[in-house]
Amino acid sequence: MGNKSELTFEEALNQLEEAVNNLEKGELTLADSLEEFELGVKLTKFCSDKLEQAQEKIEIIKEENGKIKIEDYNYQGEGAE
Repeated sequence: MGNKSELTFEEALNQLEEAVNNLEKGELTLADSLEEFELGVKLTKFCSDKLEQAQEKIEIIKEENGKIKIEDYNYQGEGAE
């Protein structure tokens, strides 16, 4: 997978899709399948971390009394109604 700090989310997602495709073909040896699986787990964690970081940066823009108000996105509070 190389250096994770140099990998973009999109690159990691593409590599993850490739790993899944390789595993689904069923043509790999057991050892190669395990390597591909381990890579997939690492890429999944990397993508999950990137999504979490992006989620923390999301802001909701609301209009109150004619003024635009920017609030941090509260994922846990959404949909609780």
